[in-house]
Amino acid sequence: MILPFLFFVTGVLILFKGADLLVDGAEQLALRLGVPSALIGLTVVAFGTSLPELVVSTGAFFSGSYGIGLGNIIGSNIANIGLILALCFLLMPFSPDREEVTGSNYSRTRLVRDAVLTLIATMVFTVASLRGMLDIFSAIVFLLVFFVILRLYRQAGQSAREDPGSPPSGSNLLIPAGLAGVIIGAYLLLAGAEQIALFFSVSPYVIGLSLVAVGTSLPELVTSLVAALKRKYDISVGNILGSNVFNILLIPAVSALFLEIPVADHCSTLIMVIFTFGIFPLFLKSRIMVKGWSLLLLGAWGVYLAIIYRIV
Repeated sequence: MILPFLFFVTGVLILFKGADLLVDGAEQLALRLGVPSALIGLTVVAFGTSLPELVVSTGAFFSGSYGIGLGNIIGSNIANIGLILALCFLLMPFSPDREEVTGSNYSRTRLVRDAVLTLIATMVFTVASLRGMLDIFSAIVFLLVFFVILRLYRQAGQSAREDPGSPPSGSNLLIPAGLAGVIIGAYLLLAGAEQIALFFSVSPYVIGLSLVAVGTSLPELVTSLVAALKRKYDISVGNILGSNVFNILLIPAVSALFLEIPVADHCSTLIMVIFTFGIFPLFLKSRIMVKGWSLLLLGAWGVYLAIIYRIV
């Protein structure tokens, strides 16, 4: 048990440092390009922090472990909302449209628009999964919707374009260094956690929904929390919304182009849809209601874990 524990602790330390570099690099890249930080969070940061889900789920699909692959995708999106987004909004001292807090023009209107795009991506996946199989037809639809959403992100970023600034020299290295840190740290942490979890007899699908999902969501978790603590809420929230789109459209599409993925469980997919609808009350103007809803989301995620592990 000593080696898994060392992996776990080392992973945590590397993960936090990588997230710190990634947030700084994202902010400086936005300054260099003259685009809102939210656009970088929705695209560059979101794709980078979704790489663990991409690698783990794709590997699981091609090895025939469909339960782990699908469970990872669905469970990661549920954790991104019920755990990470809820914690981020708990850290926000005011409503997300207060410029003195966000430090950007990432207003409530833009938040709602990006959340709607995340909901659309989730519903497209849900409808396709009702067929009981994700195949090449599903993959083509996923990719079309994915690139349309990316185009909408880009158009919104161009409409809010600002004058490019001059970030500090060497900032080009912060994003790749940060991404390397969060991915390596996440895998070390996950390796340690998986060794510890071998003591328990749990089905592969449940492992995918919980342990693997949370493990591969660690880059999103730490990056978004570090961004929130740095008061960069546009990067924090944009990272989660963008990651969910990447997870639910791009990742299954990559594998479904080459093989058929059976979808046996629709209950967890429905729960993911419910959690996605649960994003919208976070944009209320009442600070107390937002904090209360964040706590409710966090509690719902805890209950969800307890149910799939048959604790309650």
